[in-house]
Amino acid sequence: MPEVTDPLLNLVRRHKEPVVVQTVRSTVAAVISYVVALMLSSEPAPLTAPLTALLVVQVTLYATLTTSMRRVNSVVVGVVIAIGFSSLVGLSWWSLGLIILASLVIGRFVRAGEFVPEVAISAMLVLGVTTRVAESAWDRVLETLIGAVVGLLFNVLFVPPVWVQPASAAIEGLAGRMRGLLMCLGDEVCGHTPVAEAAALLHEARRLDHDIVEVDASLRQAEDSLRLNPRVKEGLLFRIVLRTGLDTLEICAVVLRTVCRTMTDLAKARTEESLFAPDIADALRELFTHMARAVESFAVLITTQVTVNAEEAEERLVKELAASRASREIVAHMLLAGVQEHPRQWQLHGALLAEIDRILDELDVEKRSMRLVEELDRQSREQREKYPLVARLRGRMRVGRSGERSEEL
Repeated sequence: MPEVTDPLLNLVRRHKEPVVVQTVRSTVAAVISYVVALMLSSEPAPLTAPLTALLVVQVTLYATLTTSMRRVNSVVVGVVIAIGFSSLVGLSWWSLGLIILASLVIGRFVRAGEFVPEVAISAMLVLGVTTRVAESAWDRVLETLIGAVVGLLFNVLFVPPVWVQPASAAIEGLAGRMRGLLMCLGDEVCGHTPVAEAAALLHEARRLDHDIVEVDASLRQAEDSLRLNPRVKEGLLFRIVLRTGLDTLEICAVVLRTVCRTMTDLAKARTEESLFAPDIADALRELFTHMARAVESFAVLITTQVTVNAEEAEERLVKELAASRASREIVAHMLLAGVQEHPRQWQLHGALLAEIDRILDELDVEKRSMRLVEELDRQSREQREKYPLVARLRGRMRVGRSGERSEEL
């Protein structure tokens, strides 16, 4: 029975993932464009239309609008090149190489951008579809326009989903791995720790870099889905909250890796004894536990869109940060007393405290609020500088509304 239900459950879980949704949307748009092209074109198999639709339909509306023109440009140029070559030479190995070379060179001149290879792809596909390219030139151009229009209308009428939830889940997953690493550090400080065990934890911390790259890609997709999306009213605020939150976690991950490096150096220097005295180890374990909970609360705070849940997450974060700072002071006094009695590896103790301070400072609620305000101001200033006409129109509208309100009063 599990063999039957597990794939079904996996399908249900994955049906809202960006890859699955994009696959379905691209397929539907391509089929629609093919049907429309069959009605408007004289070609028996107008495959250029679904080809163009596949290239135009993107996972987000913003990506569709910003890349569709370059994609259409690349396809049209490829069609024109194929028409020109078909009237001069036939299809052979040397003419194929020549058309690919010409397509790649011309694609640079027409500013196809990252879609330069699609110029050559379009030209080859058009040559492969029919041997009467010159005779059906207008049909090919018509098919390209049909595919482009259908692709654009499809994403405008059926707006792609907002991909905030997958990005939020990725951020929470990253925070969960950081939390687990901090908990492991709390276990590591108790008793004797072999160098190999400390090095393994350091290797795990280094793997966070790869996790951050994947989370960043998911977040970029979420940011694009929020732009120009009529479903979202506060897209800019959501983007800034998630982006600044990931930046903070990235800094914490780098510092956490340094903490693991410090612990590994201590393990190398104390191969025949415990890393810390029992009382210091207990205090450090409590400190790392509070820090792990603080990282978890921070992730919940930046990924929660409901006000009540966000307030609860902020309260938990403030509580755990306060407990972390209190534990840090206790550890600092204990380490100072131990160094005064036995000053060996004192620099590693100081480095450990400095790294802990850096993580707690990055997670601070007040610092995060200030950064959000600064980032909002910066984004607004850049928008005004980039689109001065829109900014002036908005200013006039605000002045007009304020005048109407004053007259009513």
